[in-house]
Amino acid sequence: MNSSEDKKLECLITETGPTPDCTIIWLHGLGADGHDFAPIVPQLRSGQKRAIRFVFPHAPLRSVTVNGGVSMRAWYDIMGFDIARDQDMDGIRQSLSQVDALIHDEFARGIAPQRLLLAGFSQGGAIALRAGLAQRQQLGGVIALSCYLLQQQQIEQWLSAAGRSTSVFMAHGTMDPVVSVSLGREAVEALRAAGVATEWSEWNMPHAVCPEEIQAIDRWIDARLGDAEQ
Repeated sequence: MNSSEDKKLECLITETGPTPDCTIIWLHGLGADGHDFAPIVPQLRSGQKRAIRFVFPHAPLRSVTVNGGVSMRAWYDIMGFDIARDQDMDGIRQSLSQVDALIHDEFARGIAPQRLLLAGFSQGGAIALRAGLAQRQQLGGVIALSCYLLQQQQIEQWLSAAGRSTSVFMAHGTMDPVVSVSLGREAVEALRAAGVATEWSEWNMPHAVCPEEIQAIDRWIDARLGDAEQ
């Protein structure tokens, strides 16, 4: 078990300029891989204004219960159809450890904590929220798309002081048949009740992203990272 937790995640890395001083780690959803969100990079003007390192890790392959036990890339097992309740804590802990390692790799490269954003979609968004808001050092922000809050009832146990001061961008499709928009709304309520500044947007779409949402993400990234150097 420890060997799998210690195993570094394979990543696709894209840099929008030389010597980037900021990083966005972007976690894909269930059954996808790091290539899934790589095409978003050219659509982000914020990445054209400054050099950003985009890190797109591939989740480990694991058996997924609700998919008949078929192995696929997943941040944790989906053990039942009540996805907010039936949580694979062993898988979640493993992924949190691996994402923490990616974050600290960026710190070791010289990226300041507040110049690092953690982003994710669906399962990846759930891990991004849980990992980013538990950090001892305040990150630049967390982007959580079409997802829910892991360990929502225990938020006061795992939310760090730095996490409480971290800005969050959440968005969801109102026609999402996979992760109900009500779960996203509940997550926002829990975060705001805990004192986390959370921006929320709803879009007329299913379990996906849309161009207008990407534009909103772009503006949010720009605000978090500030003016481009020079």
